[in-house]
Amino acid sequence: MRVRVLLIWLCVACLCFGPVPARAALFGEFGLADEMKVGREFEALVKSSMPLVEDPEIKLYVQSVVDRIVATLPPQPYKFQTSVMLHNSLNAFAVPGGFVFVHTGLIQNLKHESELAGVLSHEIAHVTQRHIAHRIERGTAISLASIAGMLLGALAGGNVGQAAIAASAAAGPAAMLSYSRADEDDADQFGIRYLVNAGYNPLGLSGAFSRIQELSYGRGADYPEYLSTHPDLTARLTTMASRVQSMPADVRHRPDGDARFCRVQALIWAKYGDIQHAGQVFAARDPDDAMTLMGLGILAARQNRVKDAEASFRRALELAPRDSLVLREAGIFHYNMSDIQVARAQLEQCLQINPDDAMGQFFYARLLDDEGDSHGAQAAYRRVLRYVPEDAEVHTYYGRSLGKSRQEFWGYLHLAYAAVYSNDERRAKSWLDKAKSGARTDEEQAGLKKCIEVYTSRQKLWSQR
Repeated sequence: MRVRVLLIWLCVACLCFGPVPARAALFGEFGLADEMKVGREFEALVKSSMPLVEDPEIKLYVQSVVDRIVATLPPQPYKFQTSVMLHNSLNAFAVPGGFVFVHTGLIQNLKHESELAGVLSHEIAHVTQRHIAHRIERGTAISLASIAGMLLGALAGGNVGQAAIAASAAAGPAAMLSYSRADEDDADQFGIRYLVNAGYNPLGLSGAFSRIQELSYGRGADYPEYLSTHPDLTARLTTMASRVQSMPADVRHRPDGDARFCRVQALIWAKYGDIQHAGQVFAARDPDDAMTLMGLGILAARQNRVKDAEASFRRALELAPRDSLVLREAGIFHYNMSDIQVARAQLEQCLQINPDDAMGQFFYARLLDDEGDSHGAQAAYRRVLRYVPEDAEVHTYYGRSLGKSRQEFWGYLHLAYAAVYSNDERRAKSWLDKAKSGARTDEEQAGLKKCIEVYTSRQKLWSQR
């Protein structure tokens, strides 16, 4: 996975900075401005190519772990930003510029927040120590044809991806871009330091690596490159253990605070996990835990087992009547079951407790729209978009609401945004054309110009897929 990610990143870099001269340094001096530019381009490519999780309960949690780590570092020239990718591989990675990506599979399968923080500390260390940038600076003789082949392989993945990489004769460049043993040792050392400074149990990093190794046997591409390329992982774990052993006892024995980690883990399993596997996961948990019951409710709803879902949500609310997440998920369930009175009460209570819950706001906006309160619904949609400005589903419902209330221009514009963020070029152009024909005021012209800029930016990425 690591090599595939870096190959995408390399291709974006080349697109940004132009042709690569043969037998010359790839970029020469690769400065911080270059890192930021390429990092932003890479983030845009990920968003245009891969499914991301927009649930704020999950996104904000991962960002909070990264923020806790970064808060203890010396001043950094960039802000670390996170995205959660909907993928079952046991992986996370960071690219220059401080852009951090975490796969849902990693969160699902670790045991403690300190383990997640350990992996993130390791990845953050690769950025702070500029490992990728230094290897790019030392690169030589990479052809654009090889890079194009590597990109095809990177986006295809699996056996098809491997074949495309081989066909491009890109083995040399790929090897250059994979982290060296020295880089990994460096990231291990700084990662443990960052982990400890952030107040986590120092065993988090080695615990995560051991867990990933244990779960990845036989899973092929799901095995992270930073472990699979180094057969001496045992030696690395031994070195980590030695470092931890030299720490004061109160540091070595720090308790794991996993309450929020377990909430997010349960939510991911329930909403995105394989139904049969998720059922086994929840069956092994405390049956009187509110998060377990909430998860079982979501799973039952996914299988259209309405009575079971109702019973699980009812019991979850008996155990945690003021838990905004349980209220939100119960409210969403009842909304989808057209039990509007119950849904309204639960969503309103959720938002009283946690007014920043964008998903709760979204379903409450839909409920208001259904009841004919377009003004209240549209105000709620706007609040949601402040949290998730690139969520296609929110733009779709907001656009439809605006159209129904005879605000045709803004309706078309938000439907265009929805198509752009869904990577549907044909529909995006169609809705933009309708918006253009209806733009009259200066405000509408400014809104149209902004949407065209977003469309044009995505269009450049679509042309490279």
